[in-house]
Amino acid sequence: MRTALLIDIGSTYTKTTLLDIDRARVLNNSQAYTTVETDINIGLKKALKDINGWERAEYKLACSSAAGGLKIIAIGLVPELTAEAARRAALGAGSRVLKTYSYQLTEKDIAEIIELKADIILLAGGTDGGNTEVIIDNAQKIAESSLLQPIIVAGNRVASERIKKIFKRAGKEFYIKENVMPNLEKLNIKPTQELIRKIFLDKIIYAHGLNRVNEFIDGIIMPTPAAVLKAAEVLANGCKEEEGLGELMVIDIGGATTDVHSVAKGKPEKAGVSWRGLEEPYAKRTVEGDLGMRYSVLSLAETIGEEKVRLELNKKGYNISADKYKEMIKHRRSETEFIPNNEKERVLDNILGRNASCIAVSRHVGHLKTVYTPLGPSYIQEGKDLTKIKYLIGTGGIIVKNENPAFILEGALYSNQDNSELLAPMGPVILKDSKYLMAAAGLLAELEPKVSIKIMKNYLEKI
Repeated sequence: MRTALLIDIGSTYTKTTLLDIDRARVLNNSQAYTTVETDINIGLKKALKDINGWERAEYKLACSSAAGGLKIIAIGLVPELTAEAARRAALGAGSRVLKTYSYQLTEKDIAEIIELKADIILLAGGTDGGNTEVIIDNAQKIAESSLLQPIIVAGNRVASERIKKIFKRAGKEFYIKENVMPNLEKLNIKPTQELIRKIFLDKIIYAHGLNRVNEFIDGIIMPTPAAVLKAAEVLANGCKEEEGLGELMVIDIGGATTDVHSVAKGKPEKAGVSWRGLEEPYAKRTVEGDLGMRYSVLSLAETIGEEKVRLELNKKGYNISADKYKEMIKHRRSETEFIPNNEKERVLDNILGRNASCIAVSRHVGHLKTVYTPLGPSYIQEGKDLTKIKYLIGTGGIIVKNENPAFILEGALYSNQDNSELLAPMGPVILKDSKYLMAAAGLLAELEPKVSIKIMKNYLEKI
């Protein structure tokens, strides 16, 4: 029997899955708390205890979002254009964008970038043949700083030679790639994404201490969000031997972030609608660092609003004082392993999860604006129209372990959004990643795409 051991080292839990490759079925899976603060192998060994025969697996692969995941600073020229293009390149590579900067960097900006301690600096700016002054000036300021991180230069190609000389003189580690936005509103982010992944493999896993797991596996081959996006893409598109499901969205609610992945063209569904703004990637990921269930639960609660959460708790029969509510929220942040042990705590988690789903999707989808002219109203779409996607897939602890995951995922639907202009899903089939398989399937898709698709079809549970 051919088997594959697939490991997801998450910010909170390390999940392991053993698959039967020939029959496309799960043989066993388990999880343990991720022990990144001490030795990551401790948590991994605990998770592997319950997986019989993992040593004989043909493939032993892992992805990781532990130790804060892959962290990137994105720098561009115009916020809505090259800076946004750089951000999308970073997000699509499975990274967490700590901050995006536009125009010329100030001394304060440089000090902040140093303080943020990103893994990679992504420097973009200007279309090919356009503005060179800003990206060269920003390169000079970075060169004069104490920053030691690898720098990817993916801006105006006319400035490349000047920037190369600047960074060489300063002794910086840098890489020159194709412009992430060579023409106005036209994206070219794949070359940069491939380089980010290479740097992750070559350097970042060592910086985070994740190389210690190499005694158990063949290697960490991608950040976890990149694995989930890969799974979503192969499931939507299919392969030569296995048909895909069509356009879909994945919502991944974790302890630190809520990620939304969409695999869809997102072009206007209605006649007479003009599409404006930066080109949207077919496989798109957004990550919300303020919408996590544990590590960032304080900001999640603040974003939702105390009054709204307590009102929803009241509707469910729990009249909780302001002090008690704050205590419950703070406990989730201080005890990141916390699992609700009574109905009141479960209801609070569900409300937080539903709102995380709602807010994250509102930030991911496009919107339709009505513009009134002397000839009557006209309609402009910015971002992706995801109203007609076929499937909405939920993953993450709050989804996988929940008796009522539909309550959380339905928060993403158009009918539950406050803004009628949002192009959120209207009537998709809702599926639950019942065995934490999305990241594992993304890993396997690199080598066995047909099996990866079959596994997801077999275990994604309709709710």
